[in-house]
Amino acid sequence: MDPIKTFTGTMVALPINDIDTDQIIPARYLKVTDKNGLGAACFSDWRYEADGTPKPEFPLNQVQYKNAAVLVGGHNFGCGSSREHAPWALIGAGFQAVISTYFADIFRNNALKNGLLPIVVDEATHQQLISLAQEDPTAAVTVDLAAQTVILPDGRAVTFPIDGFSKHCLLNGVDQLGYLLGMHHEAETYEANHPARVNTALVAG
Repeated sequence: MDPIKTFTGTMVALPINDIDTDQIIPARYLKVTDKNGLGAACFSDWRYEADGTPKPEFPLNQVQYKNAAVLVGGHNFGCGSSREHAPWALIGAGFQAVISTYFADIFRNNALKNGLLPIVVDEATHQQLISLAQEDPTAAVTVDLAAQTVILPDGRAVTFPIDGFSKHCLLNGVDQLGYLLGMHHEAETYEANHPARVNTALVAG
């Protein structure tokens, strides 16, 4: 996955509480294992009519939000069933980060493992961002992962939490497996310095 450093992007607001993963990507799309094309299915049931015609009132279909990189969602974003397809779809739709006051744990973990940054902010900041996105589609925020800050259009910097391991992986563009593979030199050094212990473990296994 691509590393996340510092980026500036416009926002689109979807201020609905309890947006679950089945709304983000309906279950009928879970049969695929290829991420390509899932962006078009993001919020499919809200985004399209039964015949596939885009609903003009849905924010993601509006031209002024076409290139938004940040989704401002409602409270308890990503609740419901576990599916990695949800962050895949959001990334495929062009989002690098989602901002909310609270994320469901499984969605947050899946997002972090797949290169989508879930940003938790306080209620007042959340409301300000929703208003900005709705009133001015050109309003942009700057996300600085290393500093763990979101810089608002008025220059105010808001900090957000993230665990150290996820932060390291996102900054370096590696998943958990990539992180472990990157430690192969350390593993080889350990094995060279502890041959008896390693050989005994292999025999016992």
